[in-house]
Amino acid sequence: MHIDLNCDLGESFGRYTLGGDADIIPLISSCNIACGMHAGDPIVMRKTVEWAKQAGIAIGAHPGYPDLQGFGRRSMDLSPDEVYSFVLYQIAALNGFCQAAHTHLSHVKPHGQLYNRCAVDTACAQACAQAVYDLDPQLILVGLAGSKLIDAGQQRGLTCAGEFFADRNYTSAGTLVPRRDDQAVITDETYATNRLCEAIRTHAIKALTGETIQIQADTICVHGDNEHARAFVRRIRQALSDADIDIAPVSASK
Repeated sequence: MHIDLNCDLGESFGRYTLGGDADIIPLISSCNIACGMHAGDPIVMRKTVEWAKQAGIAIGAHPGYPDLQGFGRRSMDLSPDEVYSFVLYQIAALNGFCQAAHTHLSHVKPHGQLYNRCAVDTACAQACAQAVYDLDPQLILVGLAGSKLIDAGQQRGLTCAGEFFADRNYTSAGTLVPRRDDQAVITDETYATNRLCEAIRTHAIKALTGETIQIQADTICVHGDNEHARAFVRRIRQALSDADIDIAPVSASK
């Protein structure tokens, strides 16, 4: 039994530093690099690609809404055509840095509110999946497990990876509890790691309101902007090892 362990990285920009990327990269099997719209900048993108290449981990693009001030976590009423264009623009930019570093882009995972919208909005999900397919049909599309983005990617012929959030609570509908809710983020690391291992083995977890929901997880996300991210990743790695679950990137042939 194995699973991918991913983290959202490359979110610093200009004079602002966010996250401990250099410390986290050696502990994960894949990374999702911000592409300059919600966070990141060309210098950070290039540097993060180089770090990921040196560590031998899978490199993914992390496109988000054009909302630097709101960190891509605010709603934007973009049309499907706009979603397609913004996603294609961002993943093509990161792909360019990968090519310059003589490595390859492995996957695409939308960020923040774009990710949440793609989980429930069919038209938005289809636009995102089409952008990924048009750049490279061999790319893996990462989305919330059981979401409309996974459906759209599969319908388009993409390899898709269902994602599980180790540090987030879920609604009874299988979506993430909105961040405006005080219980959106799990701070009890023991509970989080135990729930994670159970989800991998049983494909089910308890929603915040107590219902059992089905989760088909191919990859686990830990947020890099969490101040305790490095310690949390180490704890997750140990819990997976104790449960005889290997850590490996998602393959395009899965």
